[in-house]
Amino acid sequence: MKLLIQNGYVIDPASGREGVYDILTDGERIVRIAEKITAQEAGADRVIDATGKHVLPGFIDLHVHYREPGLEYKETIATGSAAAAAGGYTTVCPMPNTRPVTDCAEVVETVLEKAKKAGKVRVLPVGAVTIGQKGTELSDIAGLAKAGAAAVSEDGKSVMNPALYAEGMRLAKEAGLPVFAHCEEISLVRGGVMNAGAKAKELGLPGITNAVEDIITMRDILLAEETGARLHLCHCSTKYSVDFVRFAKEKGIAVTAEVCPHHFAMCDEDITADDSKFKMNPPLRGREDVAALIAGLLDGTMEVISTDHAPHSAEEKSGSMIGSPFGIVGSETAYALSNTVLVKQHGMTPMQLAACMSYHPAKVLGREKEIGSLSEGYYADIAIVAPDEEYTICPEEFRSKGRNTPFGGRKVKGKVYMTICAGKVTFER
Repeated sequence: MKLLIQNGYVIDPASGREGVYDILTDGERIVRIAEKITAQEAGADRVIDATGKHVLPGFIDLHVHYREPGLEYKETIATGSAAAAAGGYTTVCPMPNTRPVTDCAEVVETVLEKAKKAGKVRVLPVGAVTIGQKGTELSDIAGLAKAGAAAVSEDGKSVMNPALYAEGMRLAKEAGLPVFAHCEEISLVRGGVMNAGAKAKELGLPGITNAVEDIITMRDILLAEETGARLHLCHCSTKYSVDFVRFAKEKGIAVTAEVCPHHFAMCDEDITADDSKFKMNPPLRGREDVAALIAGLLDGTMEVISTDHAPHSAEEKSGSMIGSPFGIVGSETAYALSNTVLVKQHGMTPMQLAACMSYHPAKVLGREKEIGSLSEGYYADIAIVAPDEEYTICPEEFRSKGRNTPFGGRKVKGKVYMTICAGKVTFER
């Protein structure tokens, strides 16, 4: 099938192309980009008028939790994929903390099979560093890579044994996989449910200090230097994490880092009550941390925006932070929150935002030659958005099974109108 997108404002970080162009796709690929392509000469099966809208490379989310297999009441690959497509995503990386854990080739193959049936987004599973995520014995990392895993991670926790983790990093390097790191010194958590600070004291809740993240962040950077592994730091939330990433880059260590929209769109002072919709890990941090994260995104220290989309049932997220699970959904709000906060309020360019949400994630995965760009020969992965259109976030309208977000009722600018994955329209408003 041929699609012709006309009159859209094309923004492509990989090539630096920016302006009004037409794009022709044929099957799964982009075959032509030009200032003007007529429907007659293209022989298109469908013409899409993108006048007044931005045409971006399909977004790539390096960090989602689809709960399948084993916890389908929270989310399935099908519902998670539908939510991702509605958010402009064309590629997602589900984390391994499923039941059973994605720690072997068989589970990777199951995820890929279910994703193929869903048919909404390209799903690149992340395998566990250790068997069962128990932190005691390494998974068959080479086997995970052969089965189709795009990275390895112990997400949801850290591998607390540094010697074991270093060996896992070495094996990941040999297999050609990046290591996605959740940085959390578990011995310092002490039952914490939100950021340690004045708001936690006001609400009478146990706090999580910045050191919980910072200690492991620096440890993992040093292990990456020692092993030569490609390290990607997940959901960074503290000002020192930004400093440590900047330090690592100055030293030439192969480290990249992501920030989630909730960590730059809210701080702990915005928490209005002991309500589990505000409970996430890492937690919403202080104003200085938020400012540092935004500065890091603006200056390129932090290259990636990911969602950490983590759906839970309404019952699980209906009460106090104490006793409820960590997590917030994000697939359907990430573009709008990022566009509103970073572009509209802090001066990030649309080109920079597209890089953070598409091109840079593709580079982390080592797939920047096939996805993450609007270039001829690449997969036709495309998001068409209205960057200035204001709307109110309504969780009841989410495609995800999860409604657990603190952003319900918030006015934002930036609406996704269409998502095209490998030449197929997967979402249309």
